[in-house]
Amino acid sequence: MSERLETLKKARDRMIEDRDAHAKVLAAPFVRDTAKRARNKFVEIQALIDALDRAIRGESPVPIKN
Repeated sequence: MSERLETLKKARDRMIEDRDAHAKVLAAPFVRDTAKRARNKFVEIQALIDALDRAIRGESPVPIKN
């Protein structure tokens, strides 16, 4: 596995941990200000995870057609 691909996967794992922390806040009893911040961060982090997924797929070898 290339160093770049490994780095992308580690970044994705770290972002999932961060996203999970915000999900726990969203699952807790509702506090308007806290929930709003957690929701915004959750969406922001999920967009980053999606971008990392695309980058990881972009690093995968593409089979050559003859």
